[in-house]
Amino acid sequence: KMAARGHGQWMVPELRKEREGCRLNLEELTNLLDGGEPLTEQRRKINKLIQDEPLFSTKQDHYLSTDEAYLRGMERSVRASRMCRDLQLDPMDRLLLMNANQQDSTLGLHLGAFLPTIEAQGTEEQKKQWVPLINDFKIIGAYTQTELGHGTNLQGLETTATYDPSTQEFVLNTPTLTATKWWSGIVGCSATHTLLMAKLITKGRDHGNHAFVVQLRSLEDHRPLPGVTVGDIGPKFGLSAFDNGFVRLDNVRIPRSQMLMKHAQVSPDGTYHQPPSKKMAYGTMVMLRAGIVRMTANALASAATIAVRYSAVRRQGVIESGKPEVQVLDYQTQQMKLLPLVATGYALTVTSTSLALQYMQCRADLAQGNLESLPEIHATTAGLKAFSAEQSTRGMEVCRLACGGHGYSRASGLPSLYANLSASVTYEGEATVLLLQTAKYLSKIYNQKRPASSLPPLVCYLGNDYQVQRFCRAVTTDDFLNPQILLELYRQRARKVVALAAKHTQRLLVSGASEAWAWNDSAVDWTNAAKAHCHYAVLNSFHASVEDASLCPENLCSMRMLVALYAVFGIIQNAGDFYLDNFMTARQVEVARQQLYSLLEKIRPDAVPLVDAFDIPDERLNSVLGRFDGNVYHHLYEWAKNSPRNKTEVHEAYHKHLKQLLKSKM
Repeated sequence: KMAARGHGQWMVPELRKEREGCRLNLEELTNLLDGGEPLTEQRRKINKLIQDEPLFSTKQDHYLSTDEAYLRGMERSVRASRMCRDLQLDPMDRLLLMNANQQDSTLGLHLGAFLPTIEAQGTEEQKKQWVPLINDFKIIGAYTQTELGHGTNLQGLETTATYDPSTQEFVLNTPTLTATKWWSGIVGCSATHTLLMAKLITKGRDHGNHAFVVQLRSLEDHRPLPGVTVGDIGPKFGLSAFDNGFVRLDNVRIPRSQMLMKHAQVSPDGTYHQPPSKKMAYGTMVMLRAGIVRMTANALASAATIAVRYSAVRRQGVIESGKPEVQVLDYQTQQMKLLPLVATGYALTVTSTSLALQYMQCRADLAQGNLESLPEIHATTAGLKAFSAEQSTRGMEVCRLACGGHGYSRASGLPSLYANLSASVTYEGEATVLLLQTAKYLSKIYNQKRPASSLPPLVCYLGNDYQVQRFCRAVTTDDFLNPQILLELYRQRARKVVALAAKHTQRLLVSGASEAWAWNDSAVDWTNAAKAHCHYAVLNSFHASVEDASLCPENLCSMRMLVALYAVFGIIQNAGDFYLDNFMTARQVEVARQQLYSLLEKIRPDAVPLVDAFDIPDERLNSVLGRFDGNVYHHLYEWAKNSPRNKTEVHEAYHKHLKQLLKSKM
């Protein structure tokens, strides 16, 4: 109950009042968001390890320069790695610990990408060689794929790995300037090794991109090895603690054993043995993208927590003349900005949990050589990675703007959150390209014209016998609270948008366009179709998670309202899609809008408790505006006083420059 959150703790009257009236079981909601009570306990255990270490205090982080942020991040990562070893943490705890301190875990990729790729694509012998070194942090590994001239188009990568049978080695080269590896996380200054994607050439044939373990720096003095040119790419929009780097290779030789060969192999004589399916390597991408959905959900939850708490503390203006100033959160306009984002934070969080379960099942299937589930989960994670990154990034900017002028201060925590998260729109797959991958899958399913019963449940609405509704059946405001009606609305919308895109492509083909150009010239419709599908997937996951959980009556009622809010807000925001084929009328959209306003009013009393259930400690939130106790103004003033520019009464800029102007004779 609420007593478990801040009981006996001092807080400003506004937040105390918000919390004292709460009837929700917040612990139960936190468990829902984490995926169960054991996972909540596991996360809190790791958070406590971080909070008990003074080194991990984030209070001064906003003042750090780029180099200072990198040094502090590295210091923390090294300490975290030692904690992993000393406490003998299991793999999940290790990864949680490395990423527990916001975005400055400079070695997070070591456990989050380098290790799982070797585990997924390495042979048993390769795993025996590399995994102990990785787990003991005897080497530090990165993942290197993107090049200066090519990112999303992997077929365009230029780095080569040419096999030399006389020495049983691969010779690695970046033959052009545009082949220079670029953006590789922790490569700039930190990594000793990397998993490098390069075109495999053997016996004169190009077999496409494969993964190679490449040592970049000496394990004695950390200097680049002969033939390796490596460095940092310079300051970025965010992620200052990360040393994203570049790599150039000039006839760098590595043993044949350093090509990951679980699926594809090269014999000592140079004979290439192709994998059973090129899709076998998709497993790592699926894992990384599912993890990004969780990360984007966490970031949006942080932003929503900051904005909602601050909006409850902040008083500004009056609604009725002669009455006291009101809490900003009482304005309907503020509720319209923030409460749908709270719902989105919940929706994306539980969806990420569902994705993680799907990935684990897919991994088990792959281990048995079963690829049946791979196309769907690959398409789903690609689309949801893009969809969640876009929704969260835009939502965080709404949160910042909703905090007024103070949201522009780094003290709010929002500028850093936004700057760090915005990279997720492009890394591990640019958003539009990933949406088009999902669209390719939807197009294939739609054109197969199979019965709905033979399709995966998430795309059953594309079956050739699926009942297409001519008109929307929602009539009353209560209809827009019915989850079955709302889910069907989203299925019908997705089907109609997919059908529209398919018709557009077909028209272009009939007019004489090639398949490639027909796809390109209908791509805007197809990206919209992918977004509609992803929107339905998130709503479906949110609804299922709520209904499958054993929630107390108060929580169940609250969560069902959040599900409805997420759905109805989406209808209003995407009304054009729902108008297609006159499926919804202007009157029905207006009825949905009235239900939206009603939901805002009903959810408003629980707004602060709902973000409290995200269970984000102040130290991790690192926001003066989002403090649990709401003591915003005192700490804003203290934060300003502690600014490095205030160390002296008169700044050195006066003596160096301003004094000359003020004292000069005109």
